[in-house]
Formats: sequence, C-alpha cells, structure tokens
Amino acid sequence: MSTGQGADRGAETGRAASRAADRASDRTAGRTAGRAPGRAVEIRHLRAFLAVADESSVTRAAARLRLTQPAVSRTLAALEQHLGIRLVDRSTHHLVLTPEGVAFRDRAAAAVAAFDAAIDPGGLRRRPLRLGHPWSAFGRYTTPLLRGWQERYPQTPLELLRIDDRTAGLTRGEVDAALLRGPVEAPGLLTEVLYDEERVAAVAADGPLAARTALRLADLATGTVVLNTVSGTTTPDLWPPSARPAATLTVANTDDWLTAIAAGRGTGVSTASTAGMHPHAGVVYRPLTDAPTVPVLLARRDAPGHPALADLVALAREIVARDVSE
Repeated sequence: MSTGQGADRGAETGRAASRAADRASDRTAGRTAGRAPGRAVEIRHLRAFLAVADESSVTRAAARLRLTQPAVSRTLAALEQHLGIRLVDRSTHHLVLTPEGVAFRDRAAAAVAAFDAAIDPGGLRRRPLRLGHPWSAFGRYTTPLLRGWQERYPQTPLELLRIDDRTAGLTRGEVDAALLRGPVEAPGLLTEVLYDEERVAAVAADGPLAARTALRLADLATGTVVLNTVSGTTTPDLWPPSARPAATLTVANTDDWLTAIAAGRGTGVSTASTAGMHPHAGVVYRPLTDAPTVPVLLARRDAPGHPALADLVALAREIVARDVSE
C-alpha cells in the first residue's frame, strides 16, 4: 500500500469516527433537552395533532385528513416523542388531551396559521374570513354585518360558522375570529366588547310561567334549570349561593337546550338575541328583570391572522355605533 493510500484511508476513518461522535452528541443533547432523537417536527405533525384534538378521535381525525388511522397514530406518537411529553391521554374510553396537550394546542394552531399565511401571502385576502359563533351570532346585527361586508369587501367572502365550543373553534384554529358572549378565559386571545345584551328566561310555551310578562331568577330556581355547559354562559353561580336552582339538566348545544325546555324538562336563561335568532314553537322568552347583562365580544388570536380582520373589527364597531345613534 502506498503512503498516499494509507493517508486517505486514515482520513476517511477519522471522518467516520467524527460523524459517529456527532451522532452520539446529538443523541445526548436530545436526551438532555427532554426530547427523543429523530426527524424534526413538520407541519403535518401539527395538523395531525390538531385534527385529533378537534375530533377527540384518531379515527375521525384520519377521515378528516384522508389518511389511515395507523398513519395518524404514528404521526402523533412521533410528535410526542420529539417533544418529550404526552399530548393525548389514551387511558380513558374517550380520547382527551393532557394538560400539556391543551397548552400545546394553542401554540400548534398559531403555528399552522402562520405557516399557511407565509406560503400564500398573495391569496390571503381572497381566502374566506371565517367568523365563528357558538349561538346567536351577532344578534340583531348579524344581517347588517353580512350585507355590509358583501358590499364593501366582495373579494373576501365572510363565512359565518356555528361551532358548539366556548370559543367557537377560535383556540383550535378553526376560525379567524369569533363572536362570543360572557367572559372568555382562554389564553392567547384578544377580545373587544361590542355591546351588552339583556338576559331573558326561556320557558315552555304551555307551562305556568309562560303567562307571566316578566320573570325573576327566583321564579326559575324552584324547578330544574337547563344549562348548556359546552357553549352557554349560564351557570348556577348566576343565582345567589342561598338561592341556587333546585336541580339542573345539562346539554351540549342550543338545539338540545331548546328541545329540553319545550318538553317541559326545565327552564333556561339566555341573552335577548336568542329570542330573535332561535324562535321555537314550544318555547317563549320573557325578560329576566334581576339578571346582569352579558357582554358580546369579538375575539381573535393574539398572533398574526387574516389580513381582513381589522376591516371586520371596524365594520362591527360601525354597525353597533350606528344603531346606538339612531
């Protein structure tokens, strides 16, 4: 063997040893940071996690993403391995997020939104502006908002989406903004109070309370009160501690709430806009004279979002101000 060949082989051996040392160092660094070695996180990992979080099911998430269930499970597991935390609790019958998963969901949604904005800057204004709401939308201002938007910004469709969730899908990245009622405690949101709504009582049309022209909280507390615990704002705390409702019945959305009241299973409390937006043959609404008002909020994420959000905020303010001045 020539001297040159020996030197080349020795150099190659040295480079191989260096690469092995680098890989070992990377593995050590990964363990030190609480993360498992492997590929970097890609946007598909975040989309898979958000789909699982939204659907509370790997099977439904896979159908939504048009992937196989094993593929979604592997993608979720890879994300958890990279982060070094468990995002989803699989020990219960119904899949739920861990506390770490709940905290990560908001960051993942913001990251996906930012990614989508970055790769399509020219089409953002043409992309529909998604406005979520859990019920009653913008109340009596809903039609003026939709018509006014169409007239001023026809190049940007405004999609009004009802999502049975306390933030109407905003924290999960399903919408760009949301019309919400009552205090919102979800982190990472910016909210603006647009106006306040009076509360009303909802009672069965053929029940004894329907004959009254107005009601008080105490009139409802003697019986069962129907509570929408998913997207509603009414809780037993609305009543004084010494005069809480005798019983409560929980439901998950406005439709079930109305059905239960019409069937005589209890009474309900909502905002004045519900009477106009959700008429029901079996339910009548009466003013609730001693209940505090409910703020109507326009909420958006505290992060870069749809470029037409500022226009939406301005139009919503204008419509409310115009009504007040008339």
